[in-house]
Amino acid sequence: MTFQRVCGLSELEEDTPKRVELDGTPVSLVRTEGEVFAIYDICSHANVSLSEGEVDDCHIECWLHGSRFDLRSGKPDALPATRPVPVYPVKIEGDDVLVSLTQES
Repeated sequence: MTFQRVCGLSELEEDTPKRVELDGTPVSLVRTEGEVFAIYDICSHANVSLSEGEVDDCHIECWLHGSRFDLRSGKPDALPATRPVPVYPVKIEGDDVLVSLTQES
């Protein structure tokens, strides 16, 4: 699995998504509950950026229609979305946040 540095851990605010691009793939990074998660940044229901939504209880909510996705699995738990979005492995090395585009789910 190949990991790429995407930002510094100190650049991530708690419960505030940050959009990055890895090899042309939009990814939302979220620091919450003592962990960092990487999830595909486009809602599976509508073509909008999840990083513009809110984070709560290890979920990210799409700002347009209210779909919620589990940051650990990418699975939706609120309609109208019914399809999951990819999540990606994250490693922290010092202050570096590293992400692999290999999907966990």
